Amino acid sequence: MDVNAAVAAAAAIAGLCTGVIAVLAFRWSEREQARPTRTSLHTDAVLPPGVDTVLSVLRSSAVVLDEEDAVVKASSAAYALGLVRGGRLAVEPMLAMARDTRRDGEIRQVELDLPRRSGRGEALAVSARVAPLGSRLVLLLVEDMTEARRIEAVRRDFVANVSHELKTPVGALSLLSEAVMDAADDPEAVERFAGRMQGEATRLTSLVQELIDLSRVQNDDPLEDAEPVRVDELVGEAIERCRQQAGAKQITIATGGTAGLHVWGHRGQLAAALGNLVENAVNYSPARTRVGIAARRLPAQGGDLIEIAVTDQGIGISEKDRERVFERFYRVDPARSRATGGTGLGLAIVKHVAASHGGEVTVWSAEGQGSTFTLRLPEAARPKTGRPDTGRSGALIGPEDLDGEDRLRLDVTDASDTAPEVIP
Repeated sequence: MDVNAAVAAAAAIAGLCTGVIAVLAFRWSEREQARPTRTSLHTDAVLPPGVDTVLSVLRSSAVVLDEEDAVVKASSAAYALGLVRGGRLAVEPMLAMARDTRRDGEIRQVELDLPRRSGRGEALAVSARVAPLGSRLVLLLVEDMTEARRIEAVRRDFVANVSHELKTPVGALSLLSEAVMDAADDPEAVERFAGRMQGEATRLTSLVQELIDLSRVQNDDPLEDAEPVRVDELVGEAIERCRQQAGAKQITIATGGTAGLHVWGHRGQLAAALGNLVENAVNYSPARTRVGIAARRLPAQGGDLIEIAVTDQGIGISEKDRERVFERFYRVDPARSRATGGTGLGLAIVKHVAASHGGEVTVWSAEGQGSTFTLRLPEAARPKTGRPDTGRSGALIGPEDLDGEDRLRLDVTDASDTAPEVIP
């Protein structure tokens, strides 16, 4: 009996020891599994709670680095900018900032120019800010400032150009007024100076008006007050606008193309845009030449376009100038432009009006052969009543009027006056 009791007691003790050892081994295994490994440091689990959610809604490009400079988390924008490559931060100045911040805990910020991933085009202007994130991580936020820098440069140039353009006529008026005072006893001199003062005042008025027009077309939404507008009426208004200048230079304005077309948009802005094109054609054409205005329907995906072409017989525009003629205050020939009263804003207004109406404006030109400015706008649905589309309304448009780039050009060299409206 004593032997059996001893065996049972020994078995119980052995079982108890086995159970204790098993419990201790299980707990040790759990601790080992919970301990962060070298691989787990590079997963989202090491991020403090909520940080992943915050980074996902930030507009800035975000990169989180661990103590070994490996990327723990990076937003898609960071990859798009080329900040992260192969799991590492690819911009050395930013990497140096991260290491310094990890060492002393200070927040740092710097502005850098980064090359584009394609290797072409201007560099990207970015603002980088580095801050510690917890005890081991570093957060890098990068803001793309390229567009903001471009807008700021445009604003500075615009202010500088406006100041220069305003100073010229204002200064001339000041000098001419002094000349009038000094020549008070000379009626002929007073009359001459007064005429020049009137010209400078007219130029100043035109500049201020075009600045107002440019500001209006940039800030207003033309489609809020949009309506179907007859192209024939726009052409008539444009001709009436420069009738006096054309008559003084004995320039003939001929119209042709397709009648009964309609465009959708703001009538005032469209009339100003087409008027600027016709006025430029008249101002930059030699005396006793012709200016042509033609319109047609152009099939296109998403809806037909209406193409209005204004052709002149001027001196033409060189290739390098054609790329910049739509810039504000840019003049192909500054001396000639000032002589004709040009402000350098007319084509900029045309460009903005075309873009805000969902269209475009292009230019074809050859030195010594003249220029053709083409305005393309979405067609409005033709009304159920009114004059029907009768097709070609003038004899000056034919297959030969389509050049290699498929632009509609009125044959202004034709001496016949068979167009619907000819203004000597």
